[in-house]
Amino acid sequence: MTAPVFLVEKGAIAPGPVTLDGPEGRHAVSVRRLRAGEAIVLTDGAGTGGYGTVAAVEGKDVLRAEVTEVRTEPAPAPRITVVQALPKGDRGELAVETMTETGVDAVVPWAASRCVTQWRGERGLKSLGKWRATAREAGKQSRRLRFPEVTDAMTTREVAALLAGAAFPAVLHEEGAAPLAAAGLPAGGDIVLVVGPEGGVSPEELAVFAEAGARPYRLGPSVLRTSTAGTAAAALLLGRTGRWG
Repeated sequence: MTAPVFLVEKGAIAPGPVTLDGPEGRHAVSVRRLRAGEAIVLTDGAGTGGYGTVAAVEGKDVLRAEVTEVRTEPAPAPRITVVQALPKGDRGELAVETMTETGVDAVVPWAASRCVTQWRGERGLKSLGKWRATAREAGKQSRRLRFPEVTDAMTTREVAALLAGAAFPAVLHEEGAAPLAAAGLPAGGDIVLVVGPEGGVSPEELAVFAEAGARPYRLGPSVLRTSTAGTAAAALLLGRTGRWG
């Protein structure tokens, strides 16, 4: 059975004893019920992992681990960012979860004009917190050492600026003339892919993104929901760039 992964602060991972406490320690001791001698992986979520065993548990929320090996995972290339229009209900967390498990490097919440859901005030902060917590938990579940960044929500103009700086800027669109599966992809830099809302990317938004250098691409013959399109596209890109090789 694969060793469970737990998140620690940056700089905390080194060969030798490491203490896991707080919410992560409570999860390890009280929920996962780890015991001395069991394998464990600690990560800072930024590419460093500590591999070892449980040395001891104390109370309900303190675990002492003995790290025997430290690995550092380099930043992936090309870097894949998905700009995700805000879906309804909990479909946003579903999109973040599956994109994290697939291997996306960053997720950008986007308040598209046709989004039914809009993040404002406290509700927006709460929703952003849910997306970030989902990415963190999905990163641990999928045994990633480098968790995806979930940025603050962006406007259309901010997304356009992000696209303008990308090595490969693209918009998923059912009427795109070119298939994403045949697009020329860079060996490095940033791939930035925009996934629109259920109502689609508006003509005005397409025009703004086109000015930033982003072309519309179709994913396949069927139209996917906004909560699944980013995951499907990311899987395609990861395979084509060799990151899944």
